[in-house]
Amino acid sequence: MSTAGLTLDERTRRLSLDPRDPAFYANPFAAYARIHAAGPVWFWEQLGLWCFFGYDEVNRLLRDRRFGREVLHVATREELGVPAPTAHTADFDRIDAHSLLEREPPVHTRLRALINRAFVPRRVEALRPAIEQLAHALIDQFPAAPFDLIGHYATPIPVRMIARLLGVPEQMAPQLLDWSHAMVQMYGVGRDYAVEVRANRAAADFAAFIGETVAARRLAPGDDLLSVLIEAEQTGERLSEDELVSTAILLLNAGHEATVHALGNAVHLVLTHGINMRAMLASDTAMAALVEEALRAAPPLHLFKRYALCDLNEHGIALRKGEQIALILGATGHDPRTTRCPASFDPTRASVAHTSFGAGIHFCLGAPLARLELQCALRVLFTRCPSLRLTDAAAPRDSWHFHGRSSLTVYAGP
Repeated sequence: MSTAGLTLDERTRRLSLDPRDPAFYANPFAAYARIHAAGPVWFWEQLGLWCFFGYDEVNRLLRDRRFGREVLHVATREELGVPAPTAHTADFDRIDAHSLLEREPPVHTRLRALINRAFVPRRVEALRPAIEQLAHALIDQFPAAPFDLIGHYATPIPVRMIARLLGVPEQMAPQLLDWSHAMVQMYGVGRDYAVEVRANRAAADFAAFIGETVAARRLAPGDDLLSVLIEAEQTGERLSEDELVSTAILLLNAGHEATVHALGNAVHLVLTHGINMRAMLASDTAMAALVEEALRAAPPLHLFKRYALCDLNEHGIALRKGEQIALILGATGHDPRTTRCPASFDPTRASVAHTSFGAGIHFCLGAPLARLELQCALRVLFTRCPSLRLTDAAAPRDSWHFHGRSSLTVYAGP
């Protein structure tokens, strides 16, 4: 495993590594191993941020209320030197401004309490038959020749299920994917003007579609999340139209983007490590353990940023109010201080430590659904296709922020 592009200066605690280097984003874990061996906190020159790699540090800072996802509720743009919003990202910024992921209490508390109603255990568990039925239907359509599992299986399951949960027509899935892919590029590294323009156009179109769907639900409510949110608004909990639209878009984006990569990564790990899936399929406990180990070994989301909400000192670093830090979620499961032999993929580990779903008030509220989708999809896949095998090297996705495979060519057998 090459880490040729990585340099560490232990005296200044500075790290140099191009996150757009294909050798890095294809396998970031080799670089993480070297970084962990030298220390948990580094200033990453290409990101321009202090970055935290250790499990204990990231887990604690995700819960530390001195940091937040927004900062303009405690200081002005002028005070922090934050530039004014740009006209060419106005539609994207409007959605982002009302996103649950980007808000802090008390707004976050109110929004999360409303959205949690859709993710109570009984509602999530009720989706199990639908997930399994969809998985079987997709496998029935597998080509006889080698094919891309990402496109034929890993992508349709989460995007169709989150569309169903929200009450959005499943035939819109391809368009939802296009909009989502354009928007999530805004959270990656090295975005440029072209990325911003595409994301803004997607945000405008996405918002218009959700607005029309909300209007239809007002006239004819159903048993879906949008109807639940509209009902909450009408009973005086002050969920605005902008919040409705932003919440629906966040759930559609977050509800499939990470799960697609998590499922593809899990299948790749199983096939490349020769895991005995017959033993895993024997119990729900074993399948749940396999999913957690896959989330630890190859998490889909690697970067989460937070603002310092006051002047503070953290790990010997003086941070000013408004300064950002980066929590490297993808590295925490490979911290040798908390995981023995982190480079190995072992679904029988006694305990698994990772931060793939975050922690604290921004812990992923869709985590129960994601876990259920992963367990069902893997169980059905390896039950129906016990001879599944790779026929080509998996192509890494051209991204470090979202770590996954752009394609996974497999042969289902007989």
